[in-house]
Amino acid sequence: MKTIYQALSELETTHQPAALCTVVKASGSTPRHATSKMLVYPDGRILGTVGGGGLENRVIQEALAALNDGQPRLLEYNMTDPSRGDVGVCGGQVEVFVEPILPAPMVVVIGGGHVGKAVAHLAKWLGFRVAVSDDRPEFCTPESNPDADEFYACPMAELPLHLNITQQTYLVLTTRGNAVDVPGLPALLDSRAAYIGVIGSRRRWAMTVKELNEQGISDEKLARVHSPIGIGIGAETPEEIAVSILAEVLMVRGDGSGKQMKEPK
Repeated sequence: MKTIYQALSELETTHQPAALCTVVKASGSTPRHATSKMLVYPDGRILGTVGGGGLENRVIQEALAALNDGQPRLLEYNMTDPSRGDVGVCGGQVEVFVEPILPAPMVVVIGGGHVGKAVAHLAKWLGFRVAVSDDRPEFCTPESNPDADEFYACPMAELPLHLNITQQTYLVLTTRGNAVDVPGLPALLDSRAAYIGVIGSRRRWAMTVKELNEQGISDEKLARVHSPIGIGIGAETPEEIAVSILAEVLMVRGDGSGKQMKEPK
């Protein structure tokens, strides 16, 4: 059986999430001592134990919640009187720290042309994992986009079949027109992506919205999309546009305002 530390190393290699639960304090009679650890996977599987029984079940549920919201939590339990809601009858007290272990966020560049290549380069420099997807295979190779970690040569509508899009995924559509966006966007709107941005003018996006509305896509779903994409910095070159786009991604990720720092809060 692998150890907790081997499993954590494996998570780092495979870019998979889990929650690490550690007994940080135990007093009186408790089933496990301080530093006991348990790893909880998104499907509810566990490795290790923090004590079994009702205690462990509650910690597992909190660990799954932490994976969903990305927030750590410190849990305190009494083990005296189950009739009062305690988790056992051992007589002690236990504190468990739950830490979500999340993979590095991923920027997925859909459209591997000039702007897409610049976005991939800057995103990599900023510490994101980077994937490039394009329905044109020649734009979806290490030679054409050397900064990408993963490549998905497929139509946009098929991307969710090949890539697990999570709340740590930022979708940047640097596509060549709404002829690509209209058939591809509906599948992405149903994903859990943290961000969906579409390049182009206001007129292009208005035409895309009209066509998607005619297909039955609601304005509520389309409100998820940032288009025109990016922050208004007067960008012109592919590299400048990439800065504008990644600035918006960072703003969304960090819950920023997009205002100049000198402006009053």
